[in-house]
Formats: sequence, structure tokens, C-alpha cells
Amino acid sequence: MNAFDFPPGFADEANNLAIDFDGVIHDANLGFHDGTCYGEPIPGSIEAIKELALKYRIVIFTAKAKPNRPLINGLTGTQLVQEWLNKYGILDCIAEVTSEKPRAIAYIDDNGFRFVQWVQTMQFIDTL
Repeated sequence: MNAFDFPPGFADEANNLAIDFDGVIHDANLGFHDGTCYGEPIPGSIEAIKELALKYRIVIFTAKAKPNRPLINGLTGTQLVQEWLNKYGILDCIAEVTSEKPRAIAYIDDNGFRFVQWVQTMQFIDTL
């Protein structure tokens, strides 16, 4: 990563590592289900986050944190995610929980596709 990758005034975000919550950290095998964070940790996720937090500023991104999401058991989606992270002892490893795509050096997401060029991208999309 070089200094030109982030706009002026955002150099502090050059150490962000963005990680999706559902399907990457939290086993969301039931989908929305009842809106809670019901799943167990994805194997290896807790240890990986603890290790990554020693070097990177960890930002969790999730649709659960959208401000217009209804309260579940009186809690916002962000609060539910933070509660889950705390339960598994990694809340202190997380700098932020957001619904927005943050500036980051990399994104870890189970629904992502690594763009290289458009021909390959279009071939991939055709397989969906």
C-alpha cells in the first residue's frame, strides 16, 4: 500500500482491515432468522481476529448495523453484534462496527469477488 491509495487526511485509515460479520465471523446459517446474532463463531475466526488486531485496526461491516433496521429485543443491530463479539472475547479487538463500506487495505467477505478484469467478472456473474 502506498501513500496515494488514500485521500489526503485519511492516512490513519490506511491500517484498516474490514471484515464482514455474517458468514465470516458469525455462522449465519439460518439467514435473518429472528434478527439476533444466533450463530457460533466460524472456525478459526476468533483466533484470527485476535492475531490481526495486533497489526491492524479491525472494522466489522454488516447490514445488521444499518440505522433503519428494526430493534431486536430492544437492541440495535450494532448493539447485538457488539454483544456477540463481547461474548466471544473479541470486542476489545474491534475498532468499529458499521453498515458502511469503510476505507480499508483489504476486505474479507464471503460474498466478495476479486476483480481482475471485466471479461473474467462477466464470466463469473453468468455462473450465478
